[in-house]
Amino acid sequence: MSIKQQIGEWFAHFHANPEISWKEVETTKKISEILTEMNVQHHTFDDVTGVVAEIGTGERIIAVRADIDALWQEVDGVFRANHSCGHDANMSMVLGALAYLQEQQIGSRIRFIFQPAEEKGNGAMSMIERGAVDGVSHLFGVHLRPQEEIPFGKVSPAIHHGAAIFLEGKVKGIDAHGARPQQGKNALDPIFAIAQFLKTIHFSPYEAYSAKMTKVQAGGESLNIIPGAALFALDVRAQSNIVLNELKERIETGIYSIAQLYSVDIELNWSDYTPAAEVSEEAASIAKEGIIEAVGEEAFAPAIITSGSDDFHFYTIHRPELKAAMIGVGADLGPGLHHPNMTFNENALDVGARVLAATLAKASFIK
Repeated sequence: MSIKQQIGEWFAHFHANPEISWKEVETTKKISEILTEMNVQHHTFDDVTGVVAEIGTGERIIAVRADIDALWQEVDGVFRANHSCGHDANMSMVLGALAYLQEQQIGSRIRFIFQPAEEKGNGAMSMIERGAVDGVSHLFGVHLRPQEEIPFGKVSPAIHHGAAIFLEGKVKGIDAHGARPQQGKNALDPIFAIAQFLKTIHFSPYEAYSAKMTKVQAGGESLNIIPGAALFALDVRAQSNIVLNELKERIETGIYSIAQLYSVDIELNWSDYTPAAEVSEEAASIAKEGIIEAVGEEAFAPAIITSGSDDFHFYTIHRPELKAAMIGVGADLGPGLHHPNMTFNENALDVGARVLAATLAKASFIK
């Protein structure tokens, strides 16, 4: 069986057996079985899912990361685990790169990090805490890209993801009869004010950013009760970490001012922060060389700037010395990432594996 065919079989298995964040137990077992069959040294963890493998010798270490979790979403009317973000493809491409590298000479150790819980935004931290990038000089990632970013046959050396964070809020007012609004404090009033306030936050037009209300829950079955309590949530994004921090501060200040205006209490909880990309020019340059070597100069595409986020960038936030870049693979992917019925051209899997193998091999010889 060719490596390309093997990659296809691995993908078919992962796609048919998705597991959500922190519960990738069978996925971890399958990766471990594949690595054992390939005679590759690897280890798992007692307290978290995920696998770390390594090939080659020497003091220098080059690494590549693949995320292994699936989303939990409604598909054809049923909620289930679903690989609509393409992590099944990422695993398969990284395993394929490993297979190609076994047939080549490499100049250092190459570490393969199969990371859990990217969708939760904290899987990268679990690997950092367990030493997965200790001693690593260069780190690469890989991800399929939607058709609106690059077409099938094109590969980008770097994805510049934006930063993202979520805010959950609870408004504490006072219930009242619909006929006597003066006796209560309507929790919906400050929520409507917050929704309007978000539209008044402005930064330079050269900066990409957004803040959207994504959830509101208030009231019950009785339509004559003014709700005194309500829940809401915001999705907050920016292309840079600096702008995201400023946006977060303005939102907090504005919401607390609204709480004072309406004489209610509002509790806020920020969660699932994912930093913007800190891309190494050196790592991106190596990836460019890998793309040209593996699939030709005509396949090279410029760096991608996207408002999406990825916890891959926690590695560089917590290990600033890491030279990192994530390779973007055109795959005719549609209707889009996280769409429950996402599909793509599976020939992109071998393209990504070969590019990744060439990139890792080149990085392994850098002094």
